[in-house]
Amino acid sequence: MDLKELITFQTILRQGTFSKAAESLHYAQSTITNQIKRLEKELGIDLFYRGWEVELTPAGKIFAEEVDDLINHWKFVVEQAKAIQKEEVGTINIGIIDSITNILPSILARFSKEKSNIVCNFIVGNTNSLAAALEKNEVDFAICAEIAGQFPYTFESLYEEKLAFIVAKSHPLADHSRIYSLDELCDYPIVTGGKNCIYQLKLEKELLTISKKPFCYTISQLSAIPKFITSIDRTIGVIVSSIPIPDNCMKLDVEINNTDIKIGIMRNMRNDNITSSKQLLLNYIKEGLSRVN
Repeated sequence: MDLKELITFQTILRQGTFSKAAESLHYAQSTITNQIKRLEKELGIDLFYRGWEVELTPAGKIFAEEVDDLINHWKFVVEQAKAIQKEEVGTINIGIIDSITNILPSILARFSKEKSNIVCNFIVGNTNSLAAALEKNEVDFAICAEIAGQFPYTFESLYEEKLAFIVAKSHPLADHSRIYSLDELCDYPIVTGGKNCIYQLKLEKELLTISKKPFCYTISQLSAIPKFITSIDRTIGVIVSSIPIPDNCMKLDVEINNTDIKIGIMRNMRNDNITSSKQLLLNYIKEGLSRVN
């Protein structure tokens, strides 16, 4: 039994005769007759009484009641199979913040074992640039910070980041026993994220609570900040706590309020086509982040 035979049977019922069915399907009438004979042979029953008019046998009437559902189910299965096949090849574009790049190699290695024909493009940026990329459909989803007034985005929080203040071990403030105030840090140049970086905005909000204002350098790639502070004398770096720092740097214990930043999955509600492959990659990213936070 194949789909053509089922459609032929269905068309005969709708058209009322074999000849009209043949005309509707653009077949020769002999083709219609042969298809019905094959269907009857495969089913082991007679579907029609033979004659000029279409007259179903009792068994044919039972089969006729189910043929529409059979055809619809057949089409559904074929469409599902095609969709699955389509997902086995293609491209996924993922926006990520700089602080999670260190977990990506192991995630990609795991994902590629199951989806070897899918290309993954990771676009690194700050939260605002990734939100703009989502709006333009340049990325399928983004792992970034939560933003205020986030419509048309949805946000699933995964963990919280904290601001971290780091210095070279040769810095005058490199004292493990001290808890510093933000005022004290402002006596030194500070290297921070770019002006549209959520972490930079968080820091600026905290700086509004004190009278001093530091001299600042900015760089959009937070993971590069440790290199800057070891190269530029007496500077302080502001990163997030999950970014690894080299052995010649250390974190300062700073008394500061409201430094938590929610990190999670941001999607565009207007174009949220999450296929099974994308969901698998998302699951692996979630698992990877849960192990390091």
